[in-house]
Amino acid sequence: MVLPLLRPLYRTWFRVHTTGIDHLPATGGALVIANHSGTLPLDALMTAMAVHEEHPAGRYLRMLGADLVFGMPVLGSLARKAGQTLACAPDAERLLNSGELVGVWPEGFKGLGKRYRDRYKLQRFGRGGFVSAALRTQAVIVPCAIVGAEEIYPMIGDVKLLTRLLGIPYFPVTPLFPLLGPLGMVPFAVQMAHPVR
Repeated sequence: MVLPLLRPLYRTWFRVHTTGIDHLPATGGALVIANHSGTLPLDALMTAMAVHEEHPAGRYLRMLGADLVFGMPVLGSLARKAGQTLACAPDAERLLNSGELVGVWPEGFKGLGKRYRDRYKLQRFGRGGFVSAALRTQAVIVPCAIVGAEEIYPMIGDVKLLTRLLGIPYFPVTPLFPLLGPLGMVPFAVQMAHPVR
């Protein structure tokens, strides 16, 4: 499983602090809806860790990811093996009917790829098919706010030419990337908080 590999990031690097984890049900389906930020989806991984590490039942969060994630050679197969699936209403409904905790970040790439100057401003949500899936399955909807992820990779620019050439939503320019090459991709060690209400 991937979660043990993330434990040092969760405990030591980001020092994640979680409040309100008791709002997640111990059993049965629930939809966890969170904001998205940080240039790379580390906020989603830390949310999954928070659910597993801090919830008394040690539940797993089944995350819904964009098509692009599953189209990537290594990342796609790793995500599938970790139990993640496509961000689509039928998959959400299937998981909720099976009694799973389902995580969705409705801002998607718009939230991840926003500039640092726009930090902590929610971006436009998708079409809302996940809420409909939760209503159809009578699953609990649990909002989650992630604080601190905005600072791990402060995106100050986007190279549009590379975005188009590589077929990706954005190509980030941060204070250290691409200036320091791969070393510039090391996230800043900021504290994250996951208040669940």
